[in-house]
Amino acid sequence: MTIRDTTATTSGANGRELPLALAAAMHLSRRDLLAGSAAALTAAALPAQPPALSTPAALPADAHAPRTTGWAPKKAVKFGMIGLPGSLADKFAGLRDCGFDGVELDRPSDLDLDEARAAADRAGITIHGVVDSVHWGQPLSDPDASVRAAGRKALEQALRDANALGASSVLLVPAVVKKEVPYQDAWARSQHEIRQVLPLAAELGVDVLIENVWNKFLLGPMELVRYLDELDHPRVGSYFDAGNLVQFGWPEHWVPVLGARIRKVDVKDFRRGQPGFEGFDVGLNDGETDWPKVVAALRCAGYDGWFTAEMRGGDRAYLKDLAARMHNFLGS
Repeated sequence: MTIRDTTATTSGANGRELPLALAAAMHLSRRDLLAGSAAALTAAALPAQPPALSTPAALPADAHAPRTTGWAPKKAVKFGMIGLPGSLADKFAGLRDCGFDGVELDRPSDLDLDEARAAADRAGITIHGVVDSVHWGQPLSDPDASVRAAGRKALEQALRDANALGASSVLLVPAVVKKEVPYQDAWARSQHEIRQVLPLAAELGVDVLIENVWNKFLLGPMELVRYLDELDHPRVGSYFDAGNLVQFGWPEHWVPVLGARIRKVDVKDFRRGQPGFEGFDVGLNDGETDWPKVVAALRCAGYDGWFTAEMRGGDRAYLKDLAARMHNFLGS
């Protein structure tokens, strides 16, 4: 999905800083502050805290040794990247000829499900997943209950469409933190909405996979682990996007923490030091996403699944080159 920074114009101190500022102005001691009214006001104003996250267990001695057996990763692209002429069947056949095994579609959308499934079957490629098409516009964290309900309904439809297409997952941006959407509210609201769709996900056999994006939410791997583990459901996991992390750190550091929670992987690159999203305007392997290290970490974690490019689209020559660039670090 397209990553967007929806909070670029919302800066400044948040509500939780105010009691500290007032305490400093009134010359309260640190002990007074911790024991006094600020703590009481905070506790009253915010929803109940989730339980503390325990420290991950120590990794085994060979945790950084890539697994040498059973490695058969599969390459895919997002549907909007296919800049090939002809019918849907022609596009999918061309994608296969360029070296890809599958594709991921946006849902809900106007694309006919039966036509898409038939075209993929004829071309010999897999529609391995779908992307929730409304999770930015109707986020599950919105203060308006009707917006959240619409977002949940769209997620349910995406799950049904994934099942009809033979896909195994729905990619979801779970929440968007804004000035008017505090972090804890985004956490509580989105988890509540996701829990309501998990029985359907289980019935259909489709995973709900949480992607790490530029949404001011789930800012570190420990937070993402906590969020997923609180949902505590076999149909919930991580859709890991390494390129989205380069601006803020090193994606290979996230992989051992997330471990088997990673179910699918998005592929893009990023160059630091560029304004806004211009850092993504770089060819794969030409930026600062250390894909060999990321892949080595994924192999150590036991990952052996889909790698889906999420970059600008292009023609046959571009897609062939992209498949070759992915092969450079996947070896498949």
